Amino acid sequence: MAGKEIEDTGIHCRLDELLAARGMTLTELGRRVDMSIVNLSILKNDRARAIRFSTLRAICEVLGCEVGDLLEVRKKG
Repeated sequence: MAGKEIEDTGIHCRLDELLAARGMTLTELGRRVDMSIVNLSILKNDRARAIRFSTLRAICEVLGCEVGDLLEVRKKG
């Protein structure tokens, strides 16, 4: 991403922790929500700038969690 700075949105995705707690891989989640590993990795690494509600819902359904379990606001500073 030469010349482009990644914006810190202040939102942290807890996907790694949720997957580990459920013994699930990113590959398995991708298969079950019909989402590419690349896009899930962008989300997992806090580089996503937007996410569809339908995608959030699908991830939460598969992981058996709420949106607030998946995403958290990080205080700046």
